[in-house]
Amino acid sequence: MNILFLLIYFIIIIAVIEIHTILFWTTGLKLEVSRFQVISMMTGTGFTTGESELILGHPIRRKLAIFLILFGAFSLAVIISTISSYLSDDLRTKEIFFVAGGLLLILGILKLSFIQNKLSTLFNEKMRNKIEVIDLPIREVFLLDENDHVLNLHVFKESYLLDKTLNQAIKGHEELEFVILFIKRGDLIIKKHVYNTEIHEGDQIFIFGSKKIIEEKFKKDIEVMEEELKNHTHAMIMNNG
Repeated sequence: MNILFLLIYFIIIIAVIEIHTILFWTTGLKLEVSRFQVISMMTGTGFTTGESELILGHPIRRKLAIFLILFGAFSLAVIISTISSYLSDDLRTKEIFFVAGGLLLILGILKLSFIQNKLSTLFNEKMRNKIEVIDLPIREVFLLDENDHVLNLHVFKESYLLDKTLNQAIKGHEELEFVILFIKRGDLIIKKHVYNTEIHEGDQIFIFGSKKIIEEKFKKDIEVMEEELKNHTHAMIMNNG
């Protein structure tokens, strides 16, 4: 009886994983990312990956995540309790069987494409009506097209932009598909006259626009940054070794 109870409960866990994977997917998250993050939240492992920001920065996904984290903790307690009372007769296997059946029914409904489309429309409408832009992750606000790109460009002493203004370095930038969001200089955030501000070593330039244009116009500086960051990483590994 207890083995049957555990088997049914494992079916419930799998059903909950698949249901929430679909729900996360309907909010715009990739399917493979959805499944990994759902399992991570339920088990309490791996959720600190960079992709977790896609969950924490999205209000609807945060609500789903709260349930998953609590359900994961509860599930562990149930499994431990079941094993400890292995020979007892007080387990409500029949009730658990109905719960499992209900979850499998919900999963089957969520697998229907028209239901997924309706949920996706509902979530998007809810986001537009109730959620402030400030609550959304950067990917939801800026990266609306596959060619959209945000670059945090670090400036080094070998950089082409060093000691130049952006107006001097890139002629006719007004006609190009990119904008400078701001320049970070230590603790100072420069938002005014960014195109006429002379670039210093150590500056970070935040650029938004067409990935192709950004990579073309800032090619030399990107190459310098990648080389410097690679050397820095190598030096850290050598020092730690």
